[in-house]
Amino acid sequence: MSNIVVPAIINVDVEGAVINRHLYGHFAEHLGRCVYGGFYVGEDSEVPNEGGIRLDVVEALRALNIPNLRWPGGCFADEYHWMDGIGPKVERPSMVNTHWGNVEENNHFGTHEFLALCELLGAEPYISGNVGSGTVKEMSDWVEYLTREGDSPMVRLRKANGRDQPWQVRFWGLGNEAWGCGGNMTAEQYAAEARRFGTYSRNHGDNKLYRIAAGANSADYAWTETLMKMLGELGCANRPAAFMQALSFHYYTIPGTWQNKGDATRFGPDDYYATLAQAARVDELITGHANVMDCYDPGKTVGLVLDEWGTWWNVEPGTNPGFLYQQNTLRDALVASLHFDIFHRHADRLVMANIAQTVNVLQAMILTDPDTGALVLTPTYHVFEMNKGHQDAASLRVDLPTGVPARDTLKTVSLSASRKNGEVLVSLSNLDIDEPADIELDLRGGAVTDVHARILTAGALQDHNTPATPAAVAPRTHDQVTATAGGLRVHLPAHSFVTVAGRLA
Repeated sequence: MSNIVVPAIINVDVEGAVINRHLYGHFAEHLGRCVYGGFYVGEDSEVPNEGGIRLDVVEALRALNIPNLRWPGGCFADEYHWMDGIGPKVERPSMVNTHWGNVEENNHFGTHEFLALCELLGAEPYISGNVGSGTVKEMSDWVEYLTREGDSPMVRLRKANGRDQPWQVRFWGLGNEAWGCGGNMTAEQYAAEARRFGTYSRNHGDNKLYRIAAGANSADYAWTETLMKMLGELGCANRPAAFMQALSFHYYTIPGTWQNKGDATRFGPDDYYATLAQAARVDELITGHANVMDCYDPGKTVGLVLDEWGTWWNVEPGTNPGFLYQQNTLRDALVASLHFDIFHRHADRLVMANIAQTVNVLQAMILTDPDTGALVLTPTYHVFEMNKGHQDAASLRVDLPTGVPARDTLKTVSLSASRKNGEVLVSLSNLDIDEPADIELDLRGGAVTDVHARILTAGALQDHNTPATPAAVAPRTHDQVTATAGGLRVHLPAHSFVTVAGRLA
């Protein structure tokens, strides 16, 4: 049987919107073993650490050029009171994490520990403030504590806790999921709260806040419109409101029901295609929210942020159902690669995205074994690593014919491209379970030399990495890329992700 041949046109000399590096952001919530046992093992742990922060996790994430880390939630953010997480650890009061497992939280990982983690990672902090159960003063004080120089009550408190100089903390979330666990508010109720909290979250010195309002659940475009109405008159793009610079929305890939989401490693072809079709729906959702925003902000001064995304499966058997621990297969990796192609196409409006979550929770980058201390890089981790060259690169338009192979509504070939510093990076996914494809890249406006390619695939979609088999799904060199008169021909085996990089001649 001959391979399917798909032509694609890329104008390498016509730059589009810049792909914000923050589209490759991450999310760490006080949930299960994400923070405790994931990022943080404590200073007395035998696992190599700095101030209790696990150094092999740091090293792995630095290899991704991790741009930002969102914390402390999620739902946890709206019951977290930051003053409980500063000062000597033995004096910090404990709390109950009512959202995730009803476990006791000792607050040993707090503000200073999180900012130390971000410094080790070389990542910008993204802090979600407590709007649901907190106060305006509480959030205003937190901003001051972190970012103000000179002398003030919060500055003196920070210095008493061992930090003389302020941090740079641009990204602040005005609550989380206000329509649900963040307060069960209506859009109108939350809009009023966002105005207050955003107003009193002050810029101090040269630290200019980028305030992100808690946006919609999936396709709730009415919520987005309510928030956009706060900004001024219809179509007014020249007077952005000072209390909000972006708004978010959340979307998880769940092919099953909320009660039975499906299994992370035991699934058949129908489950697989249903999952990828659900993942592809994020294109429709970004388009919908962006269209609403365009009515009120045609100049695109307000950013759209997808600060929770990823697959959500039933927890692994025998684990705490409130800890959301799941395995991560090649299927999850292809969900990620498809998302990134879509994100790149919306780089004019979408300014940040945060996968849920970084360690040991949901579609994680890293899994740590609580018994042996072993660290495992997931297939999704490798997609982030292979794609990191897109960060802060100019997107390139990709034109595909109307006859792209499809399985029902799912197009089974996906690709995106960018250029930066004289190099071109093309990402290609073949989502078909059985059929390979050859992609004929017609590179117009320039030639590409010094081509090298990598591939991520496995013998089965269900394959995943474990401490015993840490490289069952791992990237390797891909030698099935050949030069043509117009550009390149790339062979994509079934269920594979490939990146092709080269230098513009």
